[in-house]
Amino acid sequence: MKVTLKIWRQKNRKEAGKFVSYPVEVANVEMSMLECIDVLNETLIEKGEEPVAFEHDCREGICGSCGFMINGIAHGPLPATTVCQLTMRHFQDGAELYIEPWRAKAFPVIKDLIVNRSAFDRIIEAGGYISVPTGSAPDGNAIPVPKEDSDRAMDAAACIGCGACVAACPNASAALFTGAKVAHLGLLPQGQPERYQRALRMVRQFNAEEFGGCTNIGECEAVCPKEIKLEVIARMNHDFIQASWRRR
Repeated sequence: MKVTLKIWRQKNRKEAGKFVSYPVEVANVEMSMLECIDVLNETLIEKGEEPVAFEHDCREGICGSCGFMINGIAHGPLPATTVCQLTMRHFQDGAELYIEPWRAKAFPVIKDLIVNRSAFDRIIEAGGYISVPTGSAPDGNAIPVPKEDSDRAMDAAACIGCGACVAACPNASAALFTGAKVAHLGLLPQGQPERYQRALRMVRQFNAEEFGGCTNIGECEAVCPKEIKLEVIARMNHDFIQASWRRR
């Protein structure tokens, strides 16, 4: 199988970037997209050229660091799948694949396919935690939690902070990410004391990072590898409005 990878190459944030074409021979269609770029990089290194810089860690769809755009789709064409789990058998022989980093003002390019996503870290630092010391883990049945609430909290907590929602959104909004981080704590008893303060602080930081506003287009939900639902945005907005009124 042969594919042509048209990869965005950019030395740093200040210099202009461009797409560069690389023909790649795929020996095994079961290799992942990242493994395909690994093969390309080995070839480039042998030629004395600069390898393609991309971010990765677990390669198991857990950390979300591997994300980039493939033919305009965050993480590629397969739903609920990160780039590291996307195998080459999902592409046709002879395909041309345009690979580029997340595009958002809040995610400046570091090099090639790597972007700075520290804006997400600052949103978490603003309130995505429970500050009261809770000691060791209590017995699972010690704190009653309705099944519906625990399921929703678990679904929201599945967010890996990859940034695909921001990259796919026409407004470059981080509403899905922030909503997931607000919702999964706000649904649990331990998160109630700081529930409204949490929403207020995290949304304020969201705005400070210059992410775009949410207009409910739904692209974020469509590309999320963990299938986070839009309802977390509604829950975040509810808590933020409640917090705003409480401060008046």
